[in-house]
Amino acid sequence: MNRPMVDQIRERLQLALTPVELEVLDEGHKHAGHANEGKGHFHVRIVSAAFAGQLPLKRHRMIYAALEGLMDNGIHALSIDARAPDR
Repeated sequence: MNRPMVDQIRERLQLALTPVELEVLDEGHKHAGHANEGKGHFHVRIVSAAFAGQLPLKRHRMIYAALEGLMDNGIHALSIDARAPDR
């Protein structure tokens, strides 16, 4: 049985970035009428010490690296709020 994409995203980010805060939301309902009826639209809010001293572009690249394989297989759009602790 396939696990929900939210769970797969959460698991991958937990393993790769050890966040102190992590929220993964399925926002497909906001995109009804788009290709595939909005399936594959997600929002990630993550706070991780791995982001300390990293520019936003590098933080996003770290997230995309953790989600490799899912970006072409289940994730159509991903909005990201990535921060270091105490920011």
